[in-house]
Amino acid sequence: MIKDSQANLNKIHVVADGLIVAASYLLAWFLKFASIFASTEEIGVLPPQTYFSALYFLIPAYLILYDAFNLYTPKRATRLRHEIYNIFRANVVGLIGFIVVLYLIKQIHFSRVMIFIFFIINTLLTTISRVLLRKFLRFIRKKGYNLRHILLVGYSRAAEAYISRINDNPQWGYVVSGILDDEIPLGTAYHKVEVIGTIDELPGYLTRNDYDEITITLPLDRYDRLEELVSACEKSGVHTKFIPDYTSLFPSNPYTEEILGLPVINIRYVPLTNFLNAAIKRVMDIVGSICAIIIFSPVMLAAALAVKFTSKGPVIYKQERVGLHGKTFMMYKFRTMEVQSEKSEKKAWTVRDDPRVTPVGRFLRSHSIDEMPQFFNVLVGNMSLIGPRPERPQFVEKFKEQIPRYMVKHQVRPGLTGWAQINGYRGDTSIRKRIEYDIYYIENWSVTFDIRIILGTLAHGFSNKNAY
Repeated sequence: MIKDSQANLNKIHVVADGLIVAASYLLAWFLKFASIFASTEEIGVLPPQTYFSALYFLIPAYLILYDAFNLYTPKRATRLRHEIYNIFRANVVGLIGFIVVLYLIKQIHFSRVMIFIFFIINTLLTTISRVLLRKFLRFIRKKGYNLRHILLVGYSRAAEAYISRINDNPQWGYVVSGILDDEIPLGTAYHKVEVIGTIDELPGYLTRNDYDEITITLPLDRYDRLEELVSACEKSGVHTKFIPDYTSLFPSNPYTEEILGLPVINIRYVPLTNFLNAAIKRVMDIVGSICAIIIFSPVMLAAALAVKFTSKGPVIYKQERVGLHGKTFMMYKFRTMEVQSEKSEKKAWTVRDDPRVTPVGRFLRSHSIDEMPQFFNVLVGNMSLIGPRPERPQFVEKFKEQIPRYMVKHQVRPGLTGWAQINGYRGDTSIRKRIEYDIYYIENWSVTFDIRIILGTLAHGFSNKNAY
């Protein structure tokens, strides 16, 4: 069974990580004291035995750290970047802990440089080992080995979503062998996964022990059977999961709290409602907008002159947009269209080859230069550097009735750029997909996420093929 191979894999993980810690430490010692790059200043201060004896404590300490950072939990569906991030975090804690211990025991002669070299080598080698392991597992799973066979109980939207994700990610090694349902006819298939029996037949399937995992995906109107099914699965000893049929209501990373032993799930968790998080982001916005205004001032000056001398009207165009908590504000842009009446302006947004756009305006739009005055919106607090793009009030009124969860985007400040934009949803693209990306950003905000989006914006450049 797969659970046996998983246990063996975890043992191999632990042994391999222990060997890597030892090898990294010895290599760091060699580079510091025995290689051609070695410094002669610290040689002889401490004997090699003192350094090597630290391994008796270092290896188990790092294995405990890796376990604490979930590096030994099954991670078929865990993304590689998350595992690498946990490896880095564990090694940072290990580095700090090592130095603190040396300080507490007053060991001033132990080379801190060697410890830092060890940190770099160990992080690198552990990361490489995990990447190679993933490639090996992907290879053997393609050959039909190390597969995890799953039986779904209940046909629902949750079942369809789960099957779709498994089919899109064959490297996970999951195989959905069938679905049990009382109302869907036998033989009905979704992506080649068939209904093979009724829910009442579950005990027979559990007795035969043909599956590595039972996943309960009951539709919402049949949750009265949930307790019964969970009890039956737990008696059999088969690993059991539950995927609720109302995932569209919950964030991607649910926030739970406890009230005197009663678990409570918050429908929406927004990290930026935390005062400290909001303060950190605001400081980043102020510093970032000031730096951007200084850096791009020559570009903005050139754009202002080009607009002024090529068409009649103001250089800066102000437009009402909806921002944080649904409050409106005036957003600044370089004017890219001929001056028009307020009534004609509100009719619709810009389309390809729109005759209202000036030649200079078309260039400014395609390179996002027209958006640069919004650095001042960021500076005064109407906007943020990163966040969902703000929309005009008339379109907000329209979309909030047509698109589920559209108004969630107004729980944070709107941004100059965002997660949706660096994934290609800019200009005249799907509003629904844009909202999906915006909500993911809102629910998963972090400083590193903002930095990642900034780097993504710089990497993709400022050109916008969807800007007309």
